[in-house]
Amino acid sequence: MNAQSCVSLDDIRCAATRIAGRVLRTPMMRSAALEEVAGVPVYLKLEHHQTTGSFKLRGATNAILSLTSEERARGVVAASTGNHGRALAHGAKAQGAVATICMSRLVPENKVSEIRRLGAEVRIVGHSQDEAQQEVERLVAEKGMVMVPPFDHADVIAGQGTLGLEIMEQLPDAAMVLVPLSGGGLAAGVSAAVKGSDPKARVIGLTMQRGAAMKASLDAGHPVQVEELPSLADSLGGGIGLDNALTFAMCRDLLDDAILLSEEEIAAGMRHAYAVEREIIEGASAVGLAALLAGRVKSSGPVVVILSGRNVDMSLHRRVINGASCVDLEDAV
Repeated sequence: MNAQSCVSLDDIRCAATRIAGRVLRTPMMRSAALEEVAGVPVYLKLEHHQTTGSFKLRGATNAILSLTSEERARGVVAASTGNHGRALAHGAKAQGAVATICMSRLVPENKVSEIRRLGAEVRIVGHSQDEAQQEVERLVAEKGMVMVPPFDHADVIAGQGTLGLEIMEQLPDAAMVLVPLSGGGLAAGVSAAVKGSDPKARVIGLTMQRGAAMKASLDAGHPVQVEELPSLADSLGGGIGLDNALTFAMCRDLLDDAILLSEEEIAAGMRHAYAVEREIIEGASAVGLAALLAGRVKSSGPVVVILSGRNVDMSLHRRVINGASCVDLEDAV
């Protein structure tokens, strides 16, 4: 499959028109501290300021608005590590639809409780995203609900791509964009928008060392399963699906590199965001900062770092800010 046949720049522009007024156009901030490290201009795309605290609102909103009224009446369902479920619950409520979110026991309680607060039904199933997905498929088959996947869905990818469109409108000369990499919805959409706007711009996917399904799949040349492990970057957990239809091909064809980061590097990114940039972000959101601070990426021109979400458990955030090493992950996460 060619990536260009999946989600186009025109699809992303249509999504931007569709969701306008329903999601925030988030600001971009220059980081003097990171420029000293990188040696080039560095900008932070503050997507964690989004209404539901993460970029996921873009894709979920575009997907729900693309449904027919009959489909919305049947209810929407999805598996989620937290942020997609929160976004889908918010978007469904705004359109008068019922949302059911299936989650594994690895999802932090703060994310579970927030989804319930938004009025969605939450089902905790198993110890992996794959097990939660099995419950989604059962509800689709038995109750006729409409599945809105967290990443491998054209409308979701196009919605996430609006973030890349904004970046290129705000900084047309961006040479590199650092994007968190999990199931690939954000990375695929942003890459399509950025490279559709400027083919010379580089897009780097960043993820954690512990259970990085997309990176393992890219290395293998096809989707593979990995063991899910606790991580500060819990939002990047979960598989990409062995029958992945869209995001694997798009990430394979459009990403210039995919880099793994240690828990200590991710913690350093979170600390930098708080102490220097005065921003509270979750571990998954800190991977771009972590890569720059650790010298894992180099650019000859302006760099944009996507801060993708802020929905972190605050007790964990305090531990990290106060210097927790996070070596004992079973205890720290």
